[in-house]
Amino acid sequence: MELFQRLPAGSAPQLIHDAIPDGANILELGAGAGRITRPLIGLGHEVVAVDESPDMLAYIHGAETVQCRIEELALDRRFDVVLLMSHLIENPDRELCQQFLKTCRAHVADSGSVLLQRDPPDRNYHAEPLRRTMPDGSTISMRDLDQSSSGVVSFTLDYQIDGSTWTQAVVTRRISDKSLDDMLAAADLEIDSYLTPSRTWIRARPRLRDEPRDAGDPV
Repeated sequence: MELFQRLPAGSAPQLIHDAIPDGANILELGAGAGRITRPLIGLGHEVVAVDESPDMLAYIHGAETVQCRIEELALDRRFDVVLLMSHLIENPDRELCQQFLKTCRAHVADSGSVLLQRDPPDRNYHAEPLRRTMPDGSTISMRDLDQSSSGVVSFTLDYQIDGSTWTQAVVTRRISDKSLDDMLAAADLEIDSYLTPSRTWIRARPRLRDEPRDAGDPV
């Protein structure tokens, strides 16, 4: 838990801020210990932070917090922006990911947007350096990499921050552009734009029921 409290927010808060209206209210799903929540509040946004861990939420101040599993969330209100970051869309459980997107659609205003984060769809893990040094001097090392033919990838990350070391086991699933399109369509969402050249950040918008579907779209 201390790891998630101390990890730097990086460029994500500014990227989010630049992609949404000034003062937009935000529903942050899987907020953790508030690594992104705090900077977004500082940028002038009202944030409702959702996480299933009360211990994580205890670190968040200045935002409304809701203890709940993402797939079970049912707030009686909608938001300008819904955030589903931290690669939650890449959970190996496809049905769970679909439930995440349904939660996003249920809580975003019809004129609002859903911001998603994933790995680059063409990422080559084997070609990456095993150790990276971040701008703040912390380091991240990757080991025990395994990629299955089904698209599931597992590896272990070792973080070194201010002389302390934490280890995190990661199991993720590649999401192609086509798979993402299909998942969004099933939740009555569609891609509005990619926010980064690597297509790691996606802005989706609600697809209203009376909008015409393409011939190849799911019914």
